[in-house]
Amino acid sequence: MKKFLNLIPLPIAGLMLALASTGNLVANYSPIYKNIFGTISAIIFICLVLKFFINPKSVIDDLKNPVIASVTPTFSMGVIILSTYINPYSYKCAFMFWILGIIIHFVLMLYFTIKFIFKFDIKKVFPSYFIVYVGIVVVSLTAPNFNALTFGRTVFWFGFICYLILLPIVLYRVLVIKQLPKPTLPLITIFAAPASLCLAGYINSFEAKNSIIIGILLALSLITLITVIILLPKFLKIEFYPSYSAFTFPLVISAIALKASNKFLGSINMKFSLLNYISKASEYIAIIIVLYVLIRYLHFIYAKLKTKTNLTINS
Repeated sequence: MKKFLNLIPLPIAGLMLALASTGNLVANYSPIYKNIFGTISAIIFICLVLKFFINPKSVIDDLKNPVIASVTPTFSMGVIILSTYINPYSYKCAFMFWILGIIIHFVLMLYFTIKFIFKFDIKKVFPSYFIVYVGIVVVSLTAPNFNALTFGRTVFWFGFICYLILLPIVLYRVLVIKQLPKPTLPLITIFAAPASLCLAGYINSFEAKNSIIIGILLALSLITLITVIILLPKFLKIEFYPSYSAFTFPLVISAIALKASNKFLGSINMKFSLLNYISKASEYIAIIIVLYVLIRYLHFIYAKLKTKTNLTINS
């Protein structure tokens, strides 16, 4: 069991988050689909928790790497999303799980700030920095489930301001400095996540919605999503790395944000048929990519496990 858990990389938390989010995305089709995606996400969650308790040194060592440290908050984001699955059965348990996810995220954010921001190095900046500081907006996305709209609105503004601060810095790193190591190239798809997450969080947590804010965030979401979809075939040709997780959540949250926007615009008689088509297309693309990355991860872990077993037998 310990050998198996050691083979599970921390970046798989991004896939865990995406699976839980995909469950919510497809919930309107059938609760069965939601439960399937949620169950797989929960299994990954359990594996990561066991990994931490069985081999905490390995996890702590991994967190010294700026890339791994910046994607690890997808774990706490996943916990926050998974809390919504518990809510229909036990509000108290779900709320405690939700709070736990928030606490873990802020702890990871504090650690990352002290470890890497206070010792700032532009060459150690990656698009995954958005996860650390903007990722907390999942609170705004889930706040209605726990009657915490005021808190959700506060977190939205924090994440939105962080997005505005980070965007030029990360763009400068990727477009001007460049020199991104090959395993980190999938992280570029994360550009599609922050605007969409802010958009979905804003729609969920604000009762009185500002059309200008929605318009700006929707435009940013569409621009970043379309750019990522254009680049996706090129990135998918790269050999598998645990950073493949980065392909998943940005596409899922984009689909969620576009679906929510389409619904909101329809409610104020501003429905656009083109947006409806884009929303549907993004939904299908997100589901396909999540399943594809899940299969690639299963193959990756199986291959590693098989190699390790053969080495043990031969020795």
